[in-house]
Amino acid sequence: MTEINGIAAIGAGLAAIGAGIGIGRIGGSALEAMARQPEHSGMIQTNMIIAAALVEGVALFGVVVALLQG
Repeated sequence: MTEINGIAAIGAGLAAIGAGIGIGRIGGSALEAMARQPEHSGMIQTNMIIAAALVEGVALFGVVVALLQG
C-alpha cells in the first residue's frame, strides 16, 4: 500500500512541475511579445492570465487524480 502512495505523490509532483514549466513559458513569451508590441500589452496580458489559469486548472486536476489513486 505504501508503494501506491509513493507513486501518487510522484504523479502529483510531476503535474506541479509541468504547470510551473507551462506558466513560466507563457509568462516569458508574453513579456517578449509586450516588448515587441507595447501598444498591445493590455490584450497580451489578458490572454496570458487566461492561459495561465487554464494551465493551473489542468495541473490541479492532475494532482487531484494522482492523489485519489493513492
